Formats: sequence, C-alpha cells, structure tokens
Amino acid sequence: MNVVDSSAWLSYFAGDANAEVFSRPIESIDKLIVPSITIAEVFKCILRQRGEDMALEAIAHMEQGKVIPLDGSLAIDAAQYGVDHKLPLADSIIYATARKYDALIWTQDVDFKLLDGVKYYSKKKHTYRKKQVPSA
Repeated sequence: MNVVDSSAWLSYFAGDANAEVFSRPIESIDKLIVPSITIAEVFKCILRQRGEDMALEAIAHMEQGKVIPLDGSLAIDAAQYGVDHKLPLADSIIYATARKYDALIWTQDVDFKLLDGVKYYSKKKHTYRKKQVPSA
C-alpha cells in the first residue's frame, strides 16, 4: 500500500522534476491510501494557484484511491507520532495513516526524511514540463 503526501501530489499535478517518480504510486489506484488531510492541503494549494475547477479535478483524481477520514483513534496516534517525531500536525496525520495501513509514504517533504516506511525524494530545482490535472 502507498500513501502519497501533499508535497508529492502537488509535484505530480505540477509536472515538476519529481512528477514521474510520484506517478508510480499515484497511478496504482488499487494500492493508494489517501489521508483526508492531503485532500484539504492539495485542494487549498491548487485552489489558490489555479482556481476551483482545477482544484476539483485534482481532488476527483485523489478520491479514486481509498480515502481515510480522521477519526478519534487515528487522531490520537497522530498526536503521539507528532510528539515522538516532532512532526507538524498534517504530517503526523499522514504518518499515522500510513502506519495504520502498513503503507509506504512517498514524499519530498524533509520532515519525513528520516522516518521508517518513507520513500523520500529531495525537491528538484527546475521544472521541465507542466502536467495537466488528470480528469477523473
């Protein structure tokens, strides 16, 4: 199973230099776990930069995976991981979701870099193409 964090989703939708590496877990829909917090983060970012229509298209693609809502148990786990690993709130929710489903996190967020169960790729500086948000 795979969890793609918000930074990796945004890389994929932007078509930046890491988009190809993140396309593997994103396009493997049957193995894709989507923490609900990533929907909020990605929607907010794309809404601000490209408008509501593009943001809704991105979310429709994300919702093809198994969306995991934040419930009480997951929230407590996230709080514990946040304290233990000094993670920001959204990252701790993503990490707790991945641990609950024994999933691999795909990211370019340095906060995850040293954690177990993470495939970290540093952000590349240049953009070589713009990728259109795929239709659902």
